[in-house]
Amino acid sequence: MAEFENHTDLQLTTSLRQGVEEAFDEIYRRYWRVLYNEALKRLGEIDYAEEVVQDIFIDLWSNRRNREIEELYPYLLTAVRYQVFAYYRKLKRLPAFEEPLEYMGVSTDKADSSFFLEELHTGILRWLNSQPEKRREIFRLRLLEQLSTKEIADQLHITQKTVQNQLINGQDSLRTAVSKLLMLF
Repeated sequence: MAEFENHTDLQLTTSLRQGVEEAFDEIYRRYWRVLYNEALKRLGEIDYAEEVVQDIFIDLWSNRRNREIEELYPYLLTAVRYQVFAYYRKLKRLPAFEEPLEYMGVSTDKADSSFFLEELHTGILRWLNSQPEKRREIFRLRLLEQLSTKEIADQLHITQKTVQNQLINGQDSLRTAVSKLLMLF
């Protein structure tokens, strides 16, 4: 592990993505205490704080190949914040000292905002790719090319009502997908 003590966070995350356990161990050693203190400050209970931090490190290792982490420390602090909110959401209460979830989504803090937006963008793209081909095309024309439902209908040789129905059904499906994504945060 001494080999990784002098590595930068960027070097550690690069090694982590490659599955180097010693890099993970160094990240854990370097950040466990500060993340625990942050969780404890927000939750006020030792057991819950330990659980939150443990979940973060489990997720970090489990999803190491899928995450592009540019700034490790802000990423981990953001993960604590989202885990704390998930905990409070599960209890259906929000402490008075915490920021509302809606505010977090538009935070001016660059690390929080960029992480959240990246995850949201990825989730929406996954949703879009899971949709039937026609619906994907309708959404692309409507949202990216800003075409009217009439213009889309003419271009795709379908009725305007079909376009409207696809947009309505797609919006409901997208809303559900985004809601699930927000619950993870």
